[in-house]
Amino acid sequence: MVTSVNPNTELSRCFASSLRPSYSKPNSSQTRLCRFSSGSLSNTFSGLSMAPSTEFSRSRRIFSQSKNESGESASGNGGLTYKDAGVDIDAGSELVRRIAKMAPGIGGFGGLYPLGDSYLVAGTDGVGTKLKLAFDTGIHETIGIDLVAMSVNDIVTSGAKPLFFLDYFATSRLDVDLAEKVVKGIVDGCQQSDCTLLGGETAEMPDFYADGEYDLSGFAVGIVKKDSVIDGKNIVAGDVLIGLPSSGVHSNGFSLVRRVLAHSGLSLKDQLPGEAITLGEALMAPTVIYVKQVLDIISKGGVKGVAHITGGGFTDNIPRVFPKGLGAVIYNGSWEILPVFKWIQEAGRIEEAEMMRTFNMGIGMVLVVSKEASHRILEGGNGAYKAYRIGEVVRGEGVSYS
Repeated sequence: MVTSVNPNTELSRCFASSLRPSYSKPNSSQTRLCRFSSGSLSNTFSGLSMAPSTEFSRSRRIFSQSKNESGESASGNGGLTYKDAGVDIDAGSELVRRIAKMAPGIGGFGGLYPLGDSYLVAGTDGVGTKLKLAFDTGIHETIGIDLVAMSVNDIVTSGAKPLFFLDYFATSRLDVDLAEKVVKGIVDGCQQSDCTLLGGETAEMPDFYADGEYDLSGFAVGIVKKDSVIDGKNIVAGDVLIGLPSSGVHSNGFSLVRRVLAHSGLSLKDQLPGEAITLGEALMAPTVIYVKQVLDIISKGGVKGVAHITGGGFTDNIPRVFPKGLGAVIYNGSWEILPVFKWIQEAGRIEEAEMMRTFNMGIGMVLVVSKEASHRILEGGNGAYKAYRIGEVVRGEGVSYS
């Protein structure tokens, strides 16, 4: 039996205040105030076994950051690359390959754990260096939506309905008003994904972060029946790729975005060329939460695989849902490229292949569906959502563009 968990905006948080030791006072002290809601958690998950299981799947995605802010493109073409900005996707992929030897089964968007006739599906993430833009723009009300989105969008790719979310907020000195704005965004994200904000932790760590800055991370857990898991095993050549539009850059690629901004000579307060919003507003647009839309489409049948387009763009994320021996052809011009991506590419003189491997380019989620289902999905939205036929599955490996 699957227990239904309704959205809950009541916050139950664990607050930790850690005082760093000083030379004049060598004994450190730590206070921890933990509060959890008095809901029937034991009843909700009474069947959960914590015993080791050989039947599990672990998700692993690498997000690499670097403080290195110097240098031009290593390719010598003068254009900027993600690697120049300090993020090496190839190194991340190599680490995943090595970890897979130690923990077989990783590589999906969410980790699966058996629970009776269902799987618990879990995902964890942060929002990366988009936080830097939040600090610079003063826009803190929506960064929590990004945080929730990065995890729930991952676990819904398995067909799982999110159950609950927990967050971690860390800062050097707690600014209660600012933290309230951030947590309000997390609450909004949970409401959008129809899941409960179950708890979290607020850590105050003096001298660890720059004044006025903070860090965020979180994780979500969902559930799906074993016979309803979307795992890509039935994908065949000829299946259709349907793309769901993004709101913008979402929460990946900001190390490169920040490099482009520095080279452009513009500020976050300047207008996005040709548009009626500022660069800061365009770049801080919150990540779309696709949970309700994707679950609705899945419920109508014909969906064989779902890919969340995050770090690695189309090039690295779409093949993650394919059986061996299959690849994809993406139709150039089959969806609307958002103005913010056009500006990024032009201002940074970024090559097309680099753009497609770094950013979502206006498509935040890709569904792999049968031809029959594609017609229903593309025509059956009744104006409730936009969807584009962006490509097809082919024999071979990798992603090509035509």
